[in-house]
Amino acid sequence: GIKWDPADTAFSFPPQWERLWFLILTSSFFLTLVWFYFWWEVHNDYNEINWFLYNRMGYWSDWSIPILVTTAAGFTYITMLLILALCHIAVGQQMNLHWLHKIGLVTTLITTVVTMSSIAQLWDDEWEMVFISLQATAPFLHIGALAAVTALSWLVAGQFARTEKATSQMLMFTAYLAVVVALYLVPLTISSPCIMEKKALGPKPAILGHRGAPMLAPENTLMSFQKAVEQKVHGVQADVVLSYDGVPFLMHDKTLRRTTNVEEVFPERAYEHSSMFNWTDLEKLNAGEWFLQNDPFWTAGSLTRADYLEAANQSVCKLEDMLEVIKDNTSLILNFQDLPAAHPYYSAYINITLETILASGIQQQAVMWLPDMERQLVRQIAPGFQQTSGLKLDAERLREKGIVKLNLRYTKVTNEDVRDYAMANLSVNLYTVNEPWLFSILWCAGVPSVTSDSSHVLRKVPFPIWLMPPDEYHLIWITSDLISFLVIVGVFVFQKWRLGSIRTYNPEQIMLSAAVRRSSQDVKIMKEKLIFSEINNGVETTDELSFCSENGY
Repeated sequence: GIKWDPADTAFSFPPQWERLWFLILTSSFFLTLVWFYFWWEVHNDYNEINWFLYNRMGYWSDWSIPILVTTAAGFTYITMLLILALCHIAVGQQMNLHWLHKIGLVTTLITTVVTMSSIAQLWDDEWEMVFISLQATAPFLHIGALAAVTALSWLVAGQFARTEKATSQMLMFTAYLAVVVALYLVPLTISSPCIMEKKALGPKPAILGHRGAPMLAPENTLMSFQKAVEQKVHGVQADVVLSYDGVPFLMHDKTLRRTTNVEEVFPERAYEHSSMFNWTDLEKLNAGEWFLQNDPFWTAGSLTRADYLEAANQSVCKLEDMLEVIKDNTSLILNFQDLPAAHPYYSAYINITLETILASGIQQQAVMWLPDMERQLVRQIAPGFQQTSGLKLDAERLREKGIVKLNLRYTKVTNEDVRDYAMANLSVNLYTVNEPWLFSILWCAGVPSVTSDSSHVLRKVPFPIWLMPPDEYHLIWITSDLISFLVIVGVFVFQKWRLGSIRTYNPEQIMLSAAVRRSSQDVKIMKEKLIFSEINNGVETTDELSFCSENGY
């Protein structure tokens, strides 16, 4: 399967191997493109992914940036190889990939496949982000893909004109035509809530601070909720736990390791459930230094000197203190951690928490009660609370349970669900929405409210990032397709005219024809190269070779 080329005295693979490597290169390009697009778009959920990995590995590390940089480097490398390969094809040469590039190509392909498979198994819900993001990017990606395929017509038309076999020409043209026609018709499948008339746009979704304002201060601390109030958010979301001696405080994780210095103060108790600590012990912990050290949102460097010092001195926050800060300005979504069965207030913590809330003086209508347990008791003690569910159920079942509001992850709800719940007079709050493009999509879809880590960013979004009337979008679509079609037809006609009458000659044949008919060492060498070339192209019989030798060429 390996042939010897006397022209350069080197070994090379047959053309079928070149085609195989080109197929591997093309596959790698599209896979790395999809992975790069995915990882760029999930920027909204980087903190969730890091928290997920923290629970898996037991220590905090920001994996998002290394993965993004590695993905970008791999995609750039594969793209450069593909561009060079297309340039070789354009001038009729083989790719001649170096073995180092082949190793790099296979390594990149395998790494991408393994990483994508791992995400699909560990975090399958995150792939929904790709389909949601296409609602924002598909119209623009379509135009970009159209430009790329139109530019590719120069190479396809050149190969079409050079190919002598009608069957090969037909296969090449049919494959390219199928891709072009499919791309022309792709907009028929594009559905975006932001393709709508401007007058049909609903009000801006209300913004609730997720654990306060966690990009501006350590999450679930008093400073975080003060910052949220300063941002004039509609409400806040908080996670409530009951201490061992019956004091409600705020903590998201089951342990204190991530957001406090418990490993320094109580190293032997670092892995205990947070509810197994007395409040006197909790008061000794620092709940702000981790924010400055880990910098989970890359915002610590932008804090003022005063805010930096204040963040460094935050402690674990009581529910009572948080309610005092927000009671006159915002609404509240409360989430609860399940207590261990050995906790002394295991059966009474709902009552204790209710007493704390009602004693704060906050309006009952401002409280969205999320836990499913003891709903009947909560309705009796606090009938004004908005009963909120974290489960996606049909509207009829929700009404039967007395639910008036839903609190769901944004990947769990479709645009149709939002409309159906609105028709049933059920309000939907979606979490966690940090990026303006995602906020814009949900705004166009009619979502009433969102929970966000970046309330200070979203409150400055005055209008959806893009909003396009259907007629305008159809005009852009048809015009782009028409321009592309005319350019492709023009390129094929020009390439056929430019290359149609040119035969493919061996370089030695051209040089030998131009050589002066006299005996010289150079002419003899060219004759020998031509003979070897003809042998490789099919002149294999002894008679043919004898005929060539007898005639001297």
